[in-house]
Amino acid sequence: MIVELSPHSLTWDDVDPARHFFDSASASRVVRSLGPALRVPSRPDIPFGDPAMSTWVWGEGEPWADAMSHALAERYGRWALGWRWAHDEGDFDGGPVGNWCCPRDSISTPQETLDRVVAALCEWREWLESLAGWFDAYPFELTEVGDQRIVWERAARNLILHVTDRTGCGSGWHGHCRQVLTWFLSRWGVAPDRAQELVDEAIGGRFASWTGPDPALVEDVAQRLALSLRPDDGARSAEPAPQDHLERWLVVRENVPWHEVSQDSLDDPVAPSLDGAAEDVRAFDGALDPARAQGLLTALEVLRADAARGAGLDFELLQRWQHHVLGSTQPPPFRDLPAFAKGGRERYGIGPDTRARLDACLAESGRHVERPLPLIGRAARAYLDVCFFHPFDDGNARAAFLALVFVLAREGVALDSVSLLRRVSFRADEPQDALILMRYIGRHLSQTRHNATS
Repeated sequence: MIVELSPHSLTWDDVDPARHFFDSASASRVVRSLGPALRVPSRPDIPFGDPAMSTWVWGEGEPWADAMSHALAERYGRWALGWRWAHDEGDFDGGPVGNWCCPRDSISTPQETLDRVVAALCEWREWLESLAGWFDAYPFELTEVGDQRIVWERAARNLILHVTDRTGCGSGWHGHCRQVLTWFLSRWGVAPDRAQELVDEAIGGRFASWTGPDPALVEDVAQRLALSLRPDDGARSAEPAPQDHLERWLVVRENVPWHEVSQDSLDDPVAPSLDGAAEDVRAFDGALDPARAQGLLTALEVLRADAARGAGLDFELLQRWQHHVLGSTQPPPFRDLPAFAKGGRERYGIGPDTRARLDACLAESGRHVERPLPLIGRAARAYLDVCFFHPFDDGNARAAFLALVFVLAREGVALDSVSLLRRVSFRADEPQDALILMRYIGRHLSQTRHNATS
């Protein structure tokens, strides 16, 4: 599973300043031109400890900040996601940014809030540029690592100290430290997966939140990292054969233990007092673009009418909703070319029977099939089917979310929150991701039942 708007998953290719142009002088103008800048929410004038403040944060503040991250990433590239990586216990633990904390503390008036966004974005960029300078100060040839270990060791030690100084060693600082060391190795030719493995082995879980490492520990980690490098740790020169992640998903799909659900995740109907799907659309998509939000809200209305009449889930039904989602003049067709996602890391093939195979998979989302599954298993599976068949040229994440909502609604179930189900992505070849999605649906369903009976 990947939290789409989290900076923790950023690679050096994602953030390398040499690969991504940025003009700090125009940043204020650009930020204020984005959709979320026109719809900054108003923080309620109540004590921070009031439960109503927490409700506002999760219902309005966080979705708005997510929308701003989404808009910045679309404008500048994924590197911009780090603008919220605050010190200590901010939106993301242990980051290098001091100009932003979290919606509760950082959202105030629209002018002040946007000033903070601009300052945080520029601060994050300055940090990346400073890291690039540090990396370039230690140029290496991996093939000559045997003669350069002392220099690798010195570089690793200085980078650890650079991160501890910048983050203040607060909550979660060691996560960013691991990332910076991994970026450094990647910069000089170590394969990214291997770089992360080497860094994890060198640190060995010995860095801790709220505690700065003593000098002996820093020296030991740096030495272990330098000694572990081998000339063959570099990225492979030959390009791997392209994989079809749709086919990989179909294999995984048959082996996921979909029946493994908690006893709290019953299939009985539940009607929440709050429409969590619609509220999230209004808060997140509405901040991005009111037209985008309206399209999704209309699709939700159509979807629920389809669920009430017991419609079968297939591509034609998805297409009916997607027409509203995209605001297209014609119902969007099934794609006719291979599709890509996750920055090109996943590729979904296409063949003459791809649409028919999707329909066959989606038909299994109903209760009365040969191999019945619990509701949350069927909802999660339908969501992932749409993700990895990737039927449309645009808006597949929204289509997958609508499919999940439909499968629940058809059996009289709705959720009062969907915060764990959006702005995340799942890997086609990882069975655990399917189980995580099931648990997330179950958690929301259990909480909805609790709230409904309270």
